[in-house]
Amino acid sequence: MKDNPFLPGAARADVPEFTRDELGLAYRNSGALLELLTCDITPTGTHYLLNHFDVPVIAPETHSLTLEGAFRAPYSLTLAEIMAQPQITRPVTLECAGNGRAGMDPRPLSMPWMYEAIGTSEWTGTPLAPLIERARPKGSVQDFTFIGADFGYDKGVPHFYGRSLTPQDMAELEVMLVWGMNGAPLLPQHGAPLRIIVPGWYGMASVKWLTTITALEERYTGFQQVETYRFRAHPDDPGTPVNRIHVKSLMKPPGVPDWFTRARWMEAERVTLQGRAWSGAGVPIEQVEVLLDGEWRAAELTGRADTYAWTGWQIDWDATPGQHDLACRATDAEGNAQPLVPDYNTGGFANNVVQRVTVYVT
Repeated sequence: MKDNPFLPGAARADVPEFTRDELGLAYRNSGALLELLTCDITPTGTHYLLNHFDVPVIAPETHSLTLEGAFRAPYSLTLAEIMAQPQITRPVTLECAGNGRAGMDPRPLSMPWMYEAIGTSEWTGTPLAPLIERARPKGSVQDFTFIGADFGYDKGVPHFYGRSLTPQDMAELEVMLVWGMNGAPLLPQHGAPLRIIVPGWYGMASVKWLTTITALEERYTGFQQVETYRFRAHPDDPGTPVNRIHVKSLMKPPGVPDWFTRARWMEAERVTLQGRAWSGAGVPIEQVEVLLDGEWRAAELTGRADTYAWTGWQIDWDATPGQHDLACRATDAEGNAQPLVPDYNTGGFANNVVQRVTVYVT
């Protein structure tokens, strides 16, 4: 039995688990509050946040987006001209590629996410594909690069944050050029005044503070495209790209928390456990199972707001006195299921291992 933090005089661990630099990253970035998983739309202030460099402060009235490179008709648009395009608003679930990194063994040194790097917002903008087509990309284009205004160093390499999508990606993905979040203008930390949203892919693809789209006749080799966000088995492995979100589920922790450990306490009673499940590329969730008293039981799916938004689930549990270790596991319509142990990679990416919640019932 684990040490019960709800007993009088319960001790805390003496040895810190994370480095000072990792704690510094955790202070700058933030995760969702799991107790708000009952919300279809994540309140803006609790949507996860991961920024690589300093947040640029950009005046909306002077900001513009330039389409350049291997286009036959390159051009620029002001923010006002972009906002005059056909407007769409849709809920999209975004997850950081490093979500779950703290559960890897060995743990890569980076932002020490556990489960909370997730959120679903209603994003307002315009489809990006028509604006790219208007610039008439040449048939030889291999990549479209998206460059943000945020600049810094990583492993000694100076660069503006940038990512790319191939013409095939653009044809298959419903990429949005976005200026609004949950009915309000984008906040500075979420990419104001302009960013892209790539539904169904991990958040690193949804470039913030967007300034330039460049059509390239060769593959993009920017740092954030080739040096990181790749699945590598060892440091010398060239790896494969991180892109589509892996199937995953989370549970709203029942009862009330211990301040330090976040373990849960509740009285013996019937309780409805609730949570969310999602998968990449718009693939729907087929099933969510919850581990209750050593048995996996099927939960009821309660629906989702959009193709790219998470799915709600719930299940009743008769909580009896004692220590209980709960877990939830999702399976999508393609048969992809969450693993019980994480699949290791050197960057700690896409760890979709099942969430476990310890509950003490009296």
